Amino acid sequence: MPYFLDGNNLIGLARGAARPGEGDRHALVQELADRLRATRSSVRVFFDGPGRATTSLGRLTVREAGGSADEAILREVAAARDPGQITVVTADRELCRRSEEAGARTQTPAQFWARFGTGGTAPSKPEATRVDVDEWIDYFSDPENRAK
Repeated sequence: MPYFLDGNNLIGLARGAARPGEGDRHALVQELADRLRATRSSVRVFFDGPGRATTSLGRLTVREAGGSADEAILREVAAARDPGQITVVTADRELCRRSEEAGARTQTPAQFWARFGTGGTAPSKPEATRVDVDEWIDYFSDPENRAK
């Protein structure tokens, strides 16, 4: 049974990263690879972003969605011969609802980590950093940094 993971959603929950960077993505992929090594489960992790690259690491596939990871996940579920065999892992309620309507199963990140983890917990959060609100206001006041 394949698992489709909403990568940015998992990073946001597990690592507390509001804007996940390449290091956050790498850490999540490494964590998944380590945990899946002893299983026969197939996992596809989808990341938001402009690229459309796909990397296969055995039973773990990493996909850049070419836009919204949610939409890429839903396209894959819709194209599946048997969507009932797919489990979408996310804490995004809207993605859960739409995935279930398309015939897939859903699972929370906590349930996924408990299934594939050694201690039943998600990867540890880095030390908390203080958020500079003025920096965020400056960042999002620039039209180049806003979602289109």
